Amino acid sequence: MADLLQRFSGNPFSTSVGQRIEQATDPSMTSENWALNMEICDIINDTEDGARDALRAIKKRLQQTAGKNFTVFKLTLTVLETCVKNCGKRFHILVSSKDFVQDLVKLIGPKNDPPAEIQEKVLSLIQSWAEAFHGQPEMQGVSIVYNELRNKGIEFPKSSNEPKVPIYTPQRQSSQTTDVRNITY
Repeated sequence: MADLLQRFSGNPFSTSVGQRIEQATDPSMTSENWALNMEICDIINDTEDGARDALRAIKKRLQQTAGKNFTVFKLTLTVLETCVKNCGKRFHILVSSKDFVQDLVKLIGPKNDPPAEIQEKVLSLIQSWAEAFHGQPEMQGVSIVYNELRNKGIEFPKSSNEPKVPIYTPQRQSSQTTDVRNITY
C-alpha cells in the first residue's frame, strides 16, 4: 500500500521513465538527446505504468520550469511531442485529457510570460492532437479545449504546407521483421 501511495504522491522522477525524462530535460543539456527520448518511448510502450509515470514526470518538469527556464521547458515539450508520436493509445488517452491540456494552456499564460516560440509550440501541439484524435471519443478532451480556445479568439499557428507526421504507432510484432523496402511513405 505504501508503494502505491508513493507512486501517486511521490517524486515522479523516482520511476525508471521519470529518471530518463529528468536526464533528457536536464538544464545542462544544450540540445535534444534523441536516443534518450526514444528510450523513454520504449519504456512507455513496454511497461504497464510507463504512460502514467511518464506523463506525471513531464507535467512536473513543465510546472517546475514554466516562467523560469524556457530551454528546459522546450526540451520537455520535445520529449512530450516525441512520446505522442511514438507511443500508443494508453499515452494518447492521458495526453488528450481535458485536465492535462488545460494545465498545458495555463503554463503558457501571462503569469509565466513565455516567449512567443513556446506559446506557438504548445498551441501547435494542441491543434495537431485535436486533429489527430478527432473522432475518438476517449480522446476528445483535447478537442474540447482546442475549440474553447478558438471560441475565445486564440489564434493558432498557421499550418505549414508540409505534410504532417501522423500520430500513429503500429503494434509491435516481436517475432516478425518488416522489410523497409515494402513500406510506402
